[in-house]
Amino acid sequence: MMRMRQHGSLGWSRRALVIVASLLLFGGRAAVAQGAPAARPRNVIFILSDDHRYDAMGFVPGAPDWLETPNLDRMAKQGAWLKNAFVTTSLCSPSRASILTGQYAHRHGVVDNNIDVPPGTRYFPEFLQKAGYRTAFFGKWHMGRSSSEPRPGFDRWVSFQGQGVYHDPVLNVDGHEVKEKGYITKILTDYALDWLKKEQTTEPDRPFFLYLSHKAVHAMFEPAPRDSGRYSHEPVPYPKTMPIDAPGRDTWPEWVRQQRSSWHGVDYMYYGDLDFDTFYRRYAETVLGIDRSVGRVLDYLKQTGLDRNTLVIYMGDNGFQFGEHGLIDKRTAFEASMRVPMLAWAPGMIRPGTVIDDNVLNIDIMPTVLQLAGAHAPRGYVEDGRSFLPLLRGEKVADWRDEFLYEYYWEWNFPQTPTQYALRTARYKYVYDYGVWDRDMLFDLQKDPDEAVNLIGDPAYRDLAARLRARLFAKIRETGGMHIPLREPKGGQQGNRRPPGAPSTDPLLRNGAGR
Repeated sequence: MMRMRQHGSLGWSRRALVIVASLLLFGGRAAVAQGAPAARPRNVIFILSDDHRYDAMGFVPGAPDWLETPNLDRMAKQGAWLKNAFVTTSLCSPSRASILTGQYAHRHGVVDNNIDVPPGTRYFPEFLQKAGYRTAFFGKWHMGRSSSEPRPGFDRWVSFQGQGVYHDPVLNVDGHEVKEKGYITKILTDYALDWLKKEQTTEPDRPFFLYLSHKAVHAMFEPAPRDSGRYSHEPVPYPKTMPIDAPGRDTWPEWVRQQRSSWHGVDYMYYGDLDFDTFYRRYAETVLGIDRSVGRVLDYLKQTGLDRNTLVIYMGDNGFQFGEHGLIDKRTAFEASMRVPMLAWAPGMIRPGTVIDDNVLNIDIMPTVLQLAGAHAPRGYVEDGRSFLPLLRGEKVADWRDEFLYEYYWEWNFPQTPTQYALRTARYKYVYDYGVWDRDMLFDLQKDPDEAVNLIGDPAYRDLAARLRARLFAKIRETGGMHIPLREPKGGQQGNRRPPGAPSTDPLLRNGAGR
């Protein structure tokens, strides 16, 4: 770690003039005009939550009236809400690898939660170190599931193995095992703020990159003790496509309809061990801890004056389905699965109350942070994402993407969902299911935002479907993705279906609705 610190300090002194020039190029004029410091590049804090739905924030239209997220709301009010943020693979390890590499899953190779990270993989914090940044990681890594050891690119490392636990975790702190007491979301935030305080005392003139990666709100949801039961009497919303006789259901692929009675279906959730309403309420209660963590970070920046020169980005690594198409969890190319919350907060750089309608992806985090830092990936490194820094500054980008690729690769552990490729445009979504004798999907998101009616069999849409399919495969081909990765089965499999006559866990069925 000492070697990296020395390298970073020397790198900062050598790059001072270059970085100041990059500030002027990438927005220094705006910073100077509003009185923000311009002596060094902005600090960056990236906060990642797990399985946080795009609409599970209090300020978002359609969120339950009783859902409280005052600090996330504050980020949106004082900064920017990127309302059309998506992941290119809705699964923990692939999404996290895409964030750290700026690449699609088929390029970086981390295509499921069990596969080891391919040798030679580079993470963008390594490039920040070379540009003089101090770097730190706190929380869930979840790539290479059997290990929690420090990874390249971070001067400070606090993590845990796999999914971790909500209470009394065992942490890997810079290579040493430490047993902690308490709730994981608070513990990780404590570590992050302690590091910030120490670094600001010892090296206040160097920029920093802090990655706070929460376990929450991953199932099984466990709220902090202070939040448990907070919403126990609140009404639970049911999506339009949840009832067993939802309009348009006959147009869906058979695998979607069958999945209702599986581990990831509302009629047999976790083999019947879950109550949907309780599951939903505990999810919302667990979100409270995430919101509190965000508030603590923002408050510290404000109290120390670091807010004037720090960009904070908040996002979820995946979406989460709560009954859409009769499903729970993620993985699919449905909107509730691939959409994620994303907020950006940078006083003096982002106009308060900014709403960004353009599609922004998890693969865009790396190029955005590197551009802000005046840092660069090595020559020959391929990035699939692009910087959305101009969007944060309120600039119009004429050639911004109008469509993007989504991919998910079949897992032996959860065989209910096939390999899926999807092309999502501003209006339409075409989904290609690979390896199953079933129908593909086409949705008009403008007319049908709930994705209730699959148009793939409608003759009026035959030509459009053909065009979208051609564009989908062109994009896969252009990015080197014309292969299906084969992985050796690892871990357990949750592939059973609800036995005939077994009781349903679907609240709509229990209440006699939807029949």
